[in-house]
Amino acid sequence: MAGGIREQSGDDLVESHEINVTPFIDVMLVLMIIFMVAAPLATVDVNVDLPASSAAPAKRPDEPIYLTLKQDLSLSLGNDVISREALPAALERVAKGDKDARIFLRADKSVGYGDFMTVMNLLRDAGYLKIALVGLETLPQATFSEPSAPTEATGTP
Repeated sequence: MAGGIREQSGDDLVESHEINVTPFIDVMLVLMIIFMVAAPLATVDVNVDLPASSAAPAKRPDEPIYLTLKQDLSLSLGNDVISREALPAALERVAKGDKDARIFLRADKSVGYGDFMTVMNLLRDAGYLKIALVGLETLPQATFSEPSAPTEATGTP
């Protein structure tokens, strides 16, 4: 209760020891409305062109296990072409039974995402969960343009 009715007359004011919760409720309602409006905006999908990684490459193991998905969707383990059915047994042989061995998976850039995920599922079903994706290392492009050399056509020095 914000205020009380005076039952006594006189100049002495009685202190009220009750907490006025109305401002707290108002603030909580405003915050709730703000979060209800802001929450859907946080899930908006934004297209962004991510830069290339210029980080130092990780140390390669002594004998890396490369699995390659070619443009024609055939698989190669190392330099040997292998069928999808024979993949688990071949990985077992090459990794010497070590299910914690890192498999370096590389694919042609024209391979579809679904085909790539199928190969990753084959690796997971075979028990190999440490998969490293292999790509080209590039330097990020400069985001500013450098002044070009003067040309004779413009007549600038």
